[in-house]
Amino acid sequence: MKRFTLILVMLSMLIPVFSQENGDKKMDDFINKLMAKMTLDEKIGQLNLPGAGDIVTGQASSSDIGRKIKEGNVGGLFNIKGVDKIRAVQKVAVEESRLKIPLIFGMDVIHGYQTVFPIPLGLASTWDRGLIEQSARIAAQEASADGICWTFSPMVDLCRDPRWGRIAEGHGEDPLIGAEMAKAMVKGYQGDNLANNNTIMACVKHYALYGASEAGRDYNTTDMSRLRMYNEYFLPYRAAVDAGVGSVMASFNEVDGIPATANKWLMTDVLRDQWGFDGFIVTDYTGINEMIAHGMGDLKQVSALALNAGIDMDMVGEGLLTTLKKSLEEGKITEKQIDMACRRILEAKYKLGLFDDPYKYADPKRAATEVYTDPNRQAARKIAAHSFVLLKNEKQLLPLKKKGTIALVGPLADAKENMPGTWSVAADFSKSISVLQGMQEALKDQATIHYAKGANVYSDSLTEARVSIFGKPTGWDNRPEDVMIAEALEAAKKSDVIVAVIGEAAEMSGEASSRSDIEIPANQRRLVKALLETGKPVVMVLFTGRPLAMKWENDNVPAILNVWFGGSEAGYAIADVLFGDVVPSGKLTSTFPQNVGQVPLYYNHKNTGRPLPDGEWFQKFRSNYLDVSNDPVYPFGYGLSYTTFRYGQPVLSTNEMGMNDKLEVRFSVTNTGDYDAEEVVQLYIRDMVGSITRPVKELKDFKKIMLRKGESSQVSFTLDVEDLKFYNSDLQFVAEPGEFKVFVGGNSRDVKEVSFFLK
Repeated sequence: MKRFTLILVMLSMLIPVFSQENGDKKMDDFINKLMAKMTLDEKIGQLNLPGAGDIVTGQASSSDIGRKIKEGNVGGLFNIKGVDKIRAVQKVAVEESRLKIPLIFGMDVIHGYQTVFPIPLGLASTWDRGLIEQSARIAAQEASADGICWTFSPMVDLCRDPRWGRIAEGHGEDPLIGAEMAKAMVKGYQGDNLANNNTIMACVKHYALYGASEAGRDYNTTDMSRLRMYNEYFLPYRAAVDAGVGSVMASFNEVDGIPATANKWLMTDVLRDQWGFDGFIVTDYTGINEMIAHGMGDLKQVSALALNAGIDMDMVGEGLLTTLKKSLEEGKITEKQIDMACRRILEAKYKLGLFDDPYKYADPKRAATEVYTDPNRQAARKIAAHSFVLLKNEKQLLPLKKKGTIALVGPLADAKENMPGTWSVAADFSKSISVLQGMQEALKDQATIHYAKGANVYSDSLTEARVSIFGKPTGWDNRPEDVMIAEALEAAKKSDVIVAVIGEAAEMSGEASSRSDIEIPANQRRLVKALLETGKPVVMVLFTGRPLAMKWENDNVPAILNVWFGGSEAGYAIADVLFGDVVPSGKLTSTFPQNVGQVPLYYNHKNTGRPLPDGEWFQKFRSNYLDVSNDPVYPFGYGLSYTTFRYGQPVLSTNEMGMNDKLEVRFSVTNTGDYDAEEVVQLYIRDMVGSITRPVKELKDFKKIMLRKGESSQVSFTLDVEDLKFYNSDLQFVAEPGEFKVFVGGNSRDVKEVSFFLK
């Protein structure tokens, strides 16, 4: 009887496995039969992802890429846009190649397609999972309607160094925010079924640690402990994998002395074996070839290293295409590895439904009716307005009244091409809405605008030329600086209030746009000083793709609205917030330092053995600076509203929590001002004693709530033991008994606290 029972138990344990195998059996049978027909060259060809290159309409078959497709040497293409081109190229693959295997088409759909949403750092500032998912859903709808079935997004690299330009593409400094945004974007892109024609495959990047590059310089070395990797930097990638992301992109940087593209520990041991990722891994642009410069060998050597590490697809470099056969002959790789990489690419195409209908993403009717629609633009306008962060509002200068006269000044006030920000490759910049246009349409004839440019982005034309690329001119003005300022002062003289639109141009952040000086350019600051000297009230509308060092601006400018780069509808959204049609609710997901010397500066740091006491600036033999306090200008989670909120003291459901228990945190939030508004309520914890040192605060949950003026609401969060776990020195994921503090508030600095014990 015992033996029979044991057999039943063993069979019951196998049922989920059999069910999973049966679910995949149709795909496996199809791919097995297809691969049995494939030559070694055709298998290797599936691993090749070139750029679209010389393909133009009507010449797909006769192009160099067309020749390679016919020969079975291409698995997919990227950065080819438009249904007609994609249909023509796909026709070559499925009608002129031997095995008629369809191509996968990828593109950098980073924060929208033709309808562009705020840059990802701005999207994260909404702290709104629903809006983030909606932005990705619309992006997938539009991209899929125009032929794209794969996006190289989300970018979830944790970054605490604002010198790094690609901080604009990520979600800031916090692991939980990064994880929540990753899940929302993967869900938005991929939906519930990749076989639907309005979903696209996501690609989480850049795996791993790319945002921790030394000196904030792009493509640079990364070096950190595995404890930090597991406790902080890995969480957003893992969240994307758990959300079912279809592909992963390797990062450019090295990890533990080995470039990520050849790092078997990263790609196989962690990503596949520990996390269970079963999609395919693609390199970044020429990532394999660039390992030669790292000193890892010639193209044949580094290509073999990449395949051995677990790389499946080679973007642009063609190292796998041109060297794997030779490495196979030499015994450096195995045919089984080639087969596995090929299988993963074919599985992705199967899941996307391309074998059933290679042209499913090439419907001209969809392209004509589903891209850049009015509903999509309205959503972009709403999401942009929710991403803006009110940094300062002295004497309630904002919102502005729709009357009188307004001086609109600054190099970005009438620069519509710069509104979408970096990585807006599918946008039609001519349709973007500038601040000037947005304000004019909001005011109509209720108030008068006096516009003057006032300054260039930079004071020298060579630097400005470097940031006026990719179809985003800043409109360099050859007039002397004092002449431009005088014109701005003349506009100010005729006006009741001044709106100064300044900051970074779109391509001052993004890839290969690192900055050693993260202050507002000096010539723009001189313009602001001159405007302040008029005595007129000044509102700064700040464009930026990164946290800036803004101590002077915070000390001197009465009102500052950070609008990041709000996307194609930015001008309308900015006007909505400036005039109070929308109350700002955005919160920072990255700390703004006083100066670059404080970098890296982030809220969830560790304590030193000699911490500076709260409220102090300097004490000898403490961890501080001689010339500046340890404080940021604006802390993580910070953002003002046109109203004010009062937080009640948090109350816990119990002061002692067992390992299998849950604990509820309850408190009130009251809107004490004059506007109905949203507030992002934040919950942090601190593990007071651990087997390894723990951060001074860690974000564990957040909610966005709506309160009418005068309204009070009870807010509750639930903590369980999973929220208290961390990776210890043996990389075991554990919760340790002891005291914990709980903090609640509207940002990481201004909080109320209470304690409990984990038994």
